[in-house]
Parts: sequence; structure tokens; C-alpha cells
Amino acid sequence: MPIPKSVSRKITKASLLEKLRFIDSDDASRNRVLQLDTHFQHKIRAHTCGLTLGDSLLGKFNTNPFVLLIHASSRGYSRVDQIERDILPAKQFSSMETSAGRMVEEVVLPVYGWECVASAMHTANSALDGRKVGEDSYEVVTLKSGPRCLNDEMSENFADAIIQNATSWSESAATPRVSFTYGVLYGTEKRSNKKDWHILRKLAEKCATSSTCQVITHPDNRWNCTVTIDGTPVEATVRIGTDWWTHLGGDNCLIEVLVAMIRACITTATEDENTIDMMISDLPLLISTATVPADYNVALLQRRQLPWLFLMAAHFCDELL
Repeated sequence: MPIPKSVSRKITKASLLEKLRFIDSDDASRNRVLQLDTHFQHKIRAHTCGLTLGDSLLGKFNTNPFVLLIHASSRGYSRVDQIERDILPAKQFSSMETSAGRMVEEVVLPVYGWECVASAMHTANSALDGRKVGEDSYEVVTLKSGPRCLNDEMSENFADAIIQNATSWSESAATPRVSFTYGVLYGTEKRSNKKDWHILRKLAEKCATSSTCQVITHPDNRWNCTVTIDGTPVEATVRIGTDWWTHLGGDNCLIEVLVAMIRACITTATEDENTIDMMISDLPLLISTATVPADYNVALLQRRQLPWLFLMAAHFCDELL
């Protein structure tokens, strides 16, 4: 089956500012942002309290001794305490990847009318993270924090989970069809390793050789397919980054979530970042506010928080213009 060609996804700063101005003036959007902001603050406070590393032992960090020395050389370090200050945040970044994604799910899904799914392993719902009962379909989703989280075995496991559980999902929700989403919290199709698409390929291949399944729409050159499993119609779709957030809560969902997280995490800068030297070569241009009109003003974000909005948005596109 041909893998779908990934088209470069572009976001403009002008479109971000336009959406920000809209949610700032729309009561429903603004209320969702404030609600998300409050929930994020509670979750983040509890989450970061569990990341205290002051009493940790070196063995827990799984450091490579050769990497430590090479890194120390590249930075011109002469004392061990200098590299310790680099080890600690590196460990925190690593340990936060999955837990932060789960935290986002727990805060965001209920605000947009979905239910978080917490289930034991080896049950009908163990592959699910969220669900919503619609008028004629049962919306279910499994969520991953980033676009390169899968390997071949995991892709096949998800395909098996759909085949094994689609009928019970439909029956439990008393709906005639199932809509399954493999959702990714950030990234783009172009940045994906395509293992997520292989969920669809495996699903179609397995259904094509089963007497109880039928392939209605093949995933050739597309990010979705449709099958029937024991008579239950199932649409399976891979939604990465902006596609997932639009599916969850509409066109403004992503910007609402980003603004709420920035409000919950970032205080207003005292120094203009446009005047600070940075080592990542494209970062100054990505976060620059030079093109933001002088009279641009919203209540939800301060002007010096806008670089954070642009930094976050860069994770959902291949080009930030």
C-alpha cells in the first residue's frame, strides 16, 4: 500500500494573531481558556512537585560516562558540579515527555466534551485514552505525546486492538458505528516516522484476510480507512498535531490550549527577547515579534508572551511564516 505523501504544513504568525484576537473577544472561547488555565495550574503544580531530584542517586540518571566527558569538553567545564546542572534538566525533560502528555489529556478532554479513559491492561478499553458518544457513532481516541512514538510492533498491536474491540465499543455506547482516532498531541505528518500510518495498513491487511471483516476504503495515499468488523462500520484515522486538535474542539481549539498553557506556565518577560543572542540559529526569527503591529493588544496574553506562542506553534507546522 502506498504511504501518503506528506505535504508541508505552514502556519503564519498573522493567522495566530488573528485567532488570538478572536478568542480574546469571544466569550465562549475566552471562558474555555480561563478554565483550562486554572486546571493547568493545578496539574502543573502537582506534577512539578514530583520532579524534585535533590535526593536522587547518580545511578538513576543512566548517564553515559563518555558523553559526560565530551559534553564537559565542549562546554569548557572543569568541575563536576557544572555538568550536574546539565544532567538534572536533561533527566527532567526525559521523564516529563509521557507524563506531561497525559496531564494535558486529563485537563483538555473534559473541557471539549470528551471523557478520559482510565482502564486496566488487557481490557477492551486499554488502548483508549478518550471517548465521546455521538448521535450515530462512538468516538474513541488513543493519544501519543509526539510524532515518533511508535514502532512496528506497537502499530500492529493497535490494529489488533481495533479488530478485537470495535464491536464491544459499539455495543457499550449503543451506537451503530465506531470512529477510532490515533491522535498525536504535536508534530506534523511530515515529521512522523509513518509508523502511525502503519496502523491503518495493518488494519486493512488483517481485515482483507478475515472472514468477519471487510475493507471498504483502503488507506492508500491517505491517513484514514474504513472497514467493517463483525458488521460494525469502523473508520480509523491518524490525526497529527493540528488535525487532532481541530477534531477535538474545532478550528480554535489548538490556539485556546496553547494560550491557556502559556498563561499557566509563563510570567511576563522583563526583557525583550528580540534583543537577546541565541545559539539555535533559526530561533530568533521564529519567535520574533517584529512584524506584530504596534497597536496589537489582547487581554489573554501580554505582548512579551507572544514569543512563547510562536515557539509553541512551531511544533505544529513545518514552516512558521
